[in-house]
Order: sequence, then structure tokens, then C-alpha cells
Amino acid sequence: MKKRVSENEGVELSTICRQFKLKAANNRFYDTDCADTEGMLRIIQSIPSPKAEPFKRWLAEVGAERLEEIDNPELAAERLRQIYRVKGYSDDWIERRLQSIVTRNELTDEWQNRGVEAGREVAILTAEIARA
Repeated sequence: MKKRVSENEGVELSTICRQFKLKAANNRFYDTDCADTEGMLRIIQSIPSPKAEPFKRWLAEVGAERLEEIDNPELAAERLRQIYRVKGYSDDWIERRLQSIVTRNELTDEWQNRGVEAGREVAILTAEIARA
């Protein structure tokens, strides 16, 4: 893979991948190229193969949908409703879930306006509310 990518595209996988010693079937440890999700998607985009095209088209579609959602947040809410319906949740549950998301976002915005620092303090406040 490394040879093919570097010859055809000039993509340097060492900037995307990191090597970790992983245990093989023979119980020995070998340096193995690893990448996070973003890195894997970048690698897939660089593969010059017709077999990668369906995945590349899907990535482009998802990217376009995400840009639409940024432009119109109501699209994101509707897509979330569709996902929950496919998973089998009731419409009542879905609406309560979406409302809880909106409420939590408003609450965390208010905390931020009042000087609560993100991270540990927000986690403590959120845990207290969840317990109530």
C-alpha cells in the first residue's frame, strides 16, 4: 500500500499513520502502521482504485450533507429524527430526546456566559442534573 500510494499520488503515509508495537498471532510484537478515523478516511481518499470509488462517493455525500446542516440546522434535526426512527424509537421519545438536547445546549451556553469553565466543572454540573 505504501509503495503504491507514494508512486501514484505522492501521499506520505508517515504524516497520517503512527507506528505502534502490536502483538501478532505468533505472540511477537511488530511495528504496525495505525491511524485514527480521520487518518483512515484520508488514506481511503488517496487510494487510486475503482474499488474505493463507492466509499469516496459516500464520503462526498456525507460531507455535502454536513455542509447543508451547517447552513440549515433544521436539516440536522430532521436527519436525527430519521436515524432514531430507523432504530425503532417512538416519535414521543424522539421529540423528548431532541428537546433534552436543545435544553442542555441552552443550559451549557448559560453556564459559559456565567464563567463556568468547560471540562471538569461542566461534567460535575451535568452529572448533578442527571442525578436529579
